[in-house]
Formats: sequence, C-alpha cells, structure tokens
Amino acid sequence: MERLYNLSRSKAESTSLEFKRYLFDSIDFSNRMIGIKGARGSGKTTLLLQRLKELPPDLSLYFSLDDIYFSDNRLVSVAEEFVRKGGKYLLIDEVHKYPNWSQELKNIYDNLPELTVIFTSSSALEINKGKFDLSRRAVIYELQGLSFREYLNFKYHTDFQTISLNSILSNRPEIYTQINSVFKPFQYFEAYLQKGYYPYFIENEQSYWIRLNETINQVIENDLPAITSIDFTSIMKIKKLVFIIASLVPYTPNINNLAVQLNSNRDTVLKYLQLLHTAHILKWLTQDTWGINFLNKPDKLYLENTNLAFALQDEHVNKGSLRETFFFNQVSLMHQVTLPRQGDFFVDDKYTFEVGGKNKTVKQIANIDKAYIVSDDLDYGFQNKIPLWIFGFLY
Repeated sequence: MERLYNLSRSKAESTSLEFKRYLFDSIDFSNRMIGIKGARGSGKTTLLLQRLKELPPDLSLYFSLDDIYFSDNRLVSVAEEFVRKGGKYLLIDEVHKYPNWSQELKNIYDNLPELTVIFTSSSALEINKGKFDLSRRAVIYELQGLSFREYLNFKYHTDFQTISLNSILSNRPEIYTQINSVFKPFQYFEAYLQKGYYPYFIENEQSYWIRLNETINQVIENDLPAITSIDFTSIMKIKKLVFIIASLVPYTPNINNLAVQLNSNRDTVLKYLQLLHTAHILKWLTQDTWGINFLNKPDKLYLENTNLAFALQDEHVNKGSLRETFFFNQVSLMHQVTLPRQGDFFVDDKYTFEVGGKNKTVKQIANIDKAYIVSDDLDYGFQNKIPLWIFGFLY
C-alpha cells in the first residue's frame, strides 16, 4: 500500500490547478460518495487529481482500479486499512475496471461513515444497474468534453464566462462586443470543431486524430465489455456500426437495414446504438421527451461531437452536419433537445432552431413562435439570427 501512497502524492504534485473544467465548481464535495461519469478522454482523471491536490495530503489517497495492485487486493480492504491509518478522502479512478465495484463501494459507504469517496467511471456505466444499487448512496455527475468557451480559456488563457441561453436569445450587441474585444472567437472556431473537444489536444495536436481513434477503440474493445456482456463478434459489429453511421450523419436510422448490414437482429442493433449513445460516441435525437431507452428508437442519429467526424471520416466532412452536431452537443448538456416537426431542433419544449450557413433564410421556420436561425460564418447576431459559435459559451 505504500506504493499507492507514493503514486498518489506524485500525481498530486504534478497536477496543475490553473484550468478547471466547468463541472468542478458544481460538485457538492460535502457528499460522502460522489461519482463522476464521462467519456474516455474528457478529463475525469485530471478533475479527480485537482480535487486531490486541494485536500490534506496525509488524509487523502488516489489510485486507479486498473492498477495491477488490484488484481490481488480488494478495494474494500484498502479502504479499511486507509481509515485505520486516519484516512478521510478516497479518490478512485476507473471503477468500471474492477469486477465487484458496486458491492464493495456499497460496503465502504455503509461500514466506513468517516470516509468520503469520489470515484470516476465510463459514461456507459449505469450506477443503478449494478448488482448492488448505488443510486441512493452516490451523487452522480457527468463530465462532457470541452465547450468552445473552455477550449478558448484552456488554450489561450482567456477568462470568458458562461452565457445563459436566455441571454443568447436576447441577441444583445454587447454580448458579442465584449467577446470580440478580446479577440475574434470565430478565428478559432474551426480549430475547435476539428481538434478541441478532448483536453488531451494540448499534448500533441499533430497526432490528435490518431489518439482519438485509439480512444474510440478502447471504449468499444475495453470499456463496453467491462460494463456489459458483449463478445468479440459484438465488438466487431459495433465498430462496423460506428463507421456506417459516421458516413451518414445526421442519419434517420432504418433499424432493419442496419440489422441486415450487421447480420444481426433489430433488438441487438438497438442495444448497440444505446451503448454507443451512453459511451458518448453517438448521440440520439428523438421527437418525444421520454429520453433514451431500449424501447425508444432514435428518430435521428448524430456523432456525439464534431471531432469524431474528422477522426472517423476519410473524405470531406459535411459542413452542414458539423453545424448541427456542434449545436446539439453544446446545447443538450444544460437543456432538453428534441426533434421538432419544423426546423432542426426544439429546445426545452419552447424554442425552435434552424441551423445553417450565413445565408440561411427563415423559410423553414416561418410562422413559428419563438423560432431562431442559427448561422455559421457570423460574428454578431441580429434580430432572430444568432451566430452558431456563441452556443459554445453555454457551459
């Protein structure tokens, strides 16, 4: 266990507090058990280590459950020894890599009330579906990839604050003037769409798409099998499904056709699509507000973020698809987004949005109350025409 202490201290010392993700200040750290879910590469480990750095060194311990140490040592035993030595804060990475995670976390919560536990997991992990339900014990947060605002702050050391949807819809000139007085955000928008969603772009932008492809493979080959019972054949079919859909998005799915292409059945294809949605590779859009579930077929499918389009598609990436993917991704974190009868997106059962280029007209949303045109290639908004990039400031 001394090795775990040494690794924990080393990681804390090498972690920077200069830039924190949007979620950090939203977490109520007074809760005894906190779970942080999110896509691989979204920055969960860094967030965990930043919290570690703020805690008293002699009372806190960080480790990852994919460490070889846990091939022959139980999590609950480590927690008990840690408490006996006066430990108060246990920060655990990658719980989905540990076979008995739900039972042992439940035991830790029930038997060690003096211990605060913060853990991270794959976004595909369903906390309430484990053999031992943690939903009544753990407060769960989900970490999304970088917003456009965070990307600018992270890379260029700016200090842009979030802008609410109501403020964006007001289209006040001072909103754009304030941002453009620092620099022209549209100057960096394309770079964000290509290589700005996952924080590891800062390490090496040249190999970013290679690493992103590796991330996708790791999610499908390692994370999903650790969470759900899928075999090698299913893994290969899920990979094929991703590449089929990547070339078609935004895609109105024909589940029966997909089943034929995968040599599978309808229910299995829906299961694969749901897994890819929860793993933050695909993103479902439905007409109703019931949410994503096995019985609720998606009306439209998108890639989860724009960076995936550049990593998965060898040919020219469709600009219209990028615009819609960006809007859907950035808005849906804080707001409910569904598919309207007219227009591209319906937000919070109130606002209709049509997304397009600079010359997009109001034809598709004529005579619709609270309807807006979201236009690419604009620096400033006017009346009901709003620049696309400003929706990247929502979180």
